[in-house]
Amino acid sequence: MNRTYIKDITTGCRHSISGFVENLRNKRTMAFLVIRDITGKLQVTLEKEKYPELAALVDQLTIHSVVTVEGEVVANEYVKMGGIEMLPDAMTIHSVADALPIKDDSEIDSKMDFRWIDLRREQNHLMLQMQTTLTNSMREFLVNRNFVEIHTPKLIGAASESGSEVFEVKYFDTKAYLAQSPQFYKQMAMASGLDRIFETGPVFRAEKSYTNKHATEFTGFDLEFSYVTSCEEVMHMEEELLAYAFAKVAEKHGEDIKRLFNKEVIVPTVPFPRIKLKDLYAELEAMYGYTVAEDAKGDLTTEAEHLCAKYSMEKYGSEFLFVTDYDAKERAFYHMRDDQGVPMGYDLIWRGCEITTGAVREHRFDVLKKQADEKGLAADVEFYLQFFRYGCPPHGGFGLGIDRLTMLFLGLSIKEAEFLFRGPNRLTP
Repeated sequence: MNRTYIKDITTGCRHSISGFVENLRNKRTMAFLVIRDITGKLQVTLEKEKYPELAALVDQLTIHSVVTVEGEVVANEYVKMGGIEMLPDAMTIHSVADALPIKDDSEIDSKMDFRWIDLRREQNHLMLQMQTTLTNSMREFLVNRNFVEIHTPKLIGAASESGSEVFEVKYFDTKAYLAQSPQFYKQMAMASGLDRIFETGPVFRAEKSYTNKHATEFTGFDLEFSYVTSCEEVMHMEEELLAYAFAKVAEKHGEDIKRLFNKEVIVPTVPFPRIKLKDLYAELEAMYGYTVAEDAKGDLTTEAEHLCAKYSMEKYGSEFLFVTDYDAKERAFYHMRDDQGVPMGYDLIWRGCEITTGAVREHRFDVLKKQADEKGLAADVEFYLQFFRYGCPPHGGFGLGIDRLTMLFLGLSIKEAEFLFRGPNRLTP
């Protein structure tokens, strides 16, 4: 028979299901198995005297063994799991599992050691299904607005962006670097006349950071679009994108996220609130007594970032907050600056965590080179500067971390929000 996913099972019909043995009660005359696949669970009830050959197979099974079971599915009001059960007449054992080395309540690093087992949990299946819906809906939003998907190289010949925190790798008889972001190539696409582009791909950061939100490799969702002249246009694109994607996640997974993670998926209203960094610090001091040294007020401190969750909800009733007008010395050299020298960019804070840095980019070659010189980077980014010598439209964009969004959606650490986490002390499995 063709396999049927458990979610598609109907009563009064014969079906074949395949999956893991999640639970097993092997009694003298009866055996009760719970089989789980990616879509759900089903109880399998075996009369051992009626099918002694199946009873012999059940005697071999352990928790997490993999089987295919065939039989009629019938209604049974006494079965708590959906009120249905399968009465099997055929079974194939594909794999018998050893005793599991981890449990649901094991320490997180032990779970990471055996991540392929940990990923079998229903919560982790939902996490990855939610990520799929999230990225697919963002892709759908952008394709419907004439964006083109590109795939930029991750092996590059010069250290990207700041020139620090990059992984150096041997590349034949020279050296290369793993890309910190697709930023330079996104902008090259603007100079190529592609007008509107996005990318989903790996990002590498050589940061020895051990926080619950940093990883040395993660998945980025980046976009760039041309003929942008104000930061407001970039912020509006992002808030519309996120409102659309969150609505899709809420519709498809909201109930399961509430059931398994006890988290509400709140679809944000547009526009998100905006505030200048200077005004934010004044508000945080007035409302919560939070102060920061004058020489640190050009950037958002970690403590202030966390306070934004409380402030934004109390002040605006929003989980999101755009923070603008950072000090130029704290922003990348390729951010365009206004007439007062203030970068035309922003950070987006969600639930007290920065999820985006976005900006209007500097597209004028002479100004861009001057700003790179200011930060001592001109030689390092010489290849990048060439993109702007031969005409380039004004443009802007931003990037999102898919793993960090997942972490905040579900209340996880970054280790739990990635398929396979990579950090300073983690290169396996």
